[in-house]
Amino acid sequence: MTEVISVKFKDSGKNYYFSPDGKKYNAGDNVIVETANGLAFGSVAEANHEVEDDRVVPPLKKALRVANDKDMQRLEDNKTKEADAFKICEEKIASHKLDMKLVSVEYSFDGGKITFFFTADGRVDFRELVKDLANHFHARIELRQIGVRDEARMLGGVGICGQEYCCKRFLDDFLPVSIKMAKEQGLSLNPTKISGSCGRLMCCLNYEQNSYEYLNSITPSVGSTVKTEQGVGVVIDVNFITGNLTVKPKDGEGAPYKTNRKYVKILGNNKPKKQDSDKE
Repeated sequence: MTEVISVKFKDSGKNYYFSPDGKKYNAGDNVIVETANGLAFGSVAEANHEVEDDRVVPPLKKALRVANDKDMQRLEDNKTKEADAFKICEEKIASHKLDMKLVSVEYSFDGGKITFFFTADGRVDFRELVKDLANHFHARIELRQIGVRDEARMLGGVGICGQEYCCKRFLDDFLPVSIKMAKEQGLSLNPTKISGSCGRLMCCLNYEQNSYEYLNSITPSVGSTVKTEQGVGVVIDVNFITGNLTVKPKDGEGAPYKTNRKYVKILGNNKPKKQDSDKE
């Protein structure tokens, strides 16, 4: 077992393990840690605890200290510099006539490296832009192209559910989602109904997918032939959550009637054959 603390560098994103190096840290403490790219400012997500050795990626970097007032001031200064750098970079992108959209700017804690995040439809030759930025800021420059989902996570916002974006609030990773999920959950396939603000399928399609897969496996689909207490009929409407079915007599005599999946026997299912679906 290895003693670690879990540190988060952004409000959303992954937690990373660091060695407490014999010190005691509490959840919520702001800390200065050692990383491969130098010193970094983070927040303790989980206090001192032990994990299995195979969960630690060597070499395990150290947490150096709890952040002091000077560190907090440097963090605020970096935020001010990031805002200024954003404006300057936008101007230089325009002057170089590059087809790219600047999303965010991030200063390393020591100020020696500046990372510019951008989106673009394709590959962008930004070599001259990097040289221009390096000459202006006298720091190491990195331009990193990101996707529209990463852009939504960085900028944040409110989804159609009225909640802050899941990717901004708590998601560590983007899980694959597909149109197949929307079909199985009985949702409208209108892109405006099932797409997030990023333009991709909503991440929340994944949350209840396992439950819907189970319900689909025990519920006859529309068009299936079933035997009920009232005879043989064809399913014309399904509520997967409640299990309620609307069945039309197969002989065409009599009105459709309501029943429940637990009272029927499936004689012939109309479930489509599984097909590979494009995932996002």
